[in-house]
Amino acid sequence: MGWGHATNRLQFEEPSFTSARMADFPFDIVAFDLDGTLLETHRDLGTAVNHALAIAGFVAVPIDSASDLIGGGAKIMLKQAVDAQGGLPQDEFHKLYKAMLGYYGENYAVHTRPYPHAIETLDKLSARGVRLGVVTNKFEGFARGILETLGLIDRFDCVIGGDSIGKGPDGKHIAKPSPEPLLKARESCGGGRMVFIGDSSYDMRAARAANVPVVAACYGYCDKSREELGADAEIDSLGQLVDLLEQL
Repeated sequence: MGWGHATNRLQFEEPSFTSARMADFPFDIVAFDLDGTLLETHRDLGTAVNHALAIAGFVAVPIDSASDLIGGGAKIMLKQAVDAQGGLPQDEFHKLYKAMLGYYGENYAVHTRPYPHAIETLDKLSARGVRLGVVTNKFEGFARGILETLGLIDRFDCVIGGDSIGKGPDGKHIAKPSPEPLLKARESCGGGRMVFIGDSSYDMRAARAANVPVVAACYGYCDKSREELGADAEIDSLGQLVDLLEQL
């Protein structure tokens, strides 16, 4: 893993507003994806998918394989599971999706837990004066609810969800891989140099479009190989992150 590519990208980053502190740490803001990056969420998501599949008479998916469906948000996750079994007309799928969201909203933190080293990594970054953010395709209310339940919400300066920015001209929520959620996170955190940590191609594409360096969380729910993700750097554990970032 080399940093040549990352160095080339970093020169285009927005100048730091806290240059004295940045002599000690190269980023003002560290933003994280949620599912598969900060939190292991596939059991609760998989249970919600299976709840919806059962309503429609489809066969349940193995819970542990639910991680293969995570990436673009709950709707895409459910659609992949439904389409694999023959699909549904749009209006029926929409009703099923709403049923899934209703169930998930009441059961989103039953099994969900932070990944190993997540808490200590957030502590280390905060101790260095870094502002922390979350950028997820999960609805903001769900993201905040999970983080509150886990006692983590107060650690973050911003939480940008898949519905935080609103809808585009196509009527769809503006979410990753659009760069807008990352740009909004940087603005909400006060500006400066930002790095994004994520595990999916949606994360990589959003970071590239926002001209933000990106680290691949290769322990997560990666929908592409390491090579295909093409991140500026990779980690196999959150415990590696701070030392990696300090090398810049």
